[in-house]
Amino acid sequence: MKKVGIIMGSDSDLPIIEKAINTLKSFDVPFEVHVFSAHRTPEEARDFSLNARQNGFGAIIAAAGMAAHLAGAIAANTTLPVIGIPVKSGHLNGVDALLSTVQMPSGIPVATVAVDGAVNAALLCIEILAVTDSALAEKLDQKRKADTANVLDKNKKIEKMFN
Repeated sequence: MKKVGIIMGSDSDLPIIEKAINTLKSFDVPFEVHVFSAHRTPEEARDFSLNARQNGFGAIIAAAGMAAHLAGAIAANTTLPVIGIPVKSGHLNGVDALLSTVQMPSGIPVATVAVDGAVNAALLCIEILAVTDSALAEKLDQKRKADTANVLDKNKKIEKMFN
């Protein structure tokens, strides 16, 4: 199975990234985690992305706040799918990171999840890997069924309270 690369711009992003890590672990998807900054360690970020495919990665998550150039910097140097997580930080509560992450030029796509949306970033990576992995696709189907059952159970409780 291909690995997922998880790159965060700063170790302060770890509380968000842990949600992606836990999601990948729950699906037994292998991953690596690194701290590379688009601005402070551009060569390391570039080297990681240039070599990601041959190093066994199938998708990359890039999380950054504020200017949030990391996902774009990673995507510029690989043709693997890159999922950007805009991280809430600073005075704009993640809106700056969101806008930076979604404003990619034509030819360099970055999928973007919600501000602090690490679980969805991991699930999107899992969906990408599941295109060619039927066992992983089955795990996704089971999760969707469990999520549906959970919501329907909550519905029953609310209906009993108010109907």
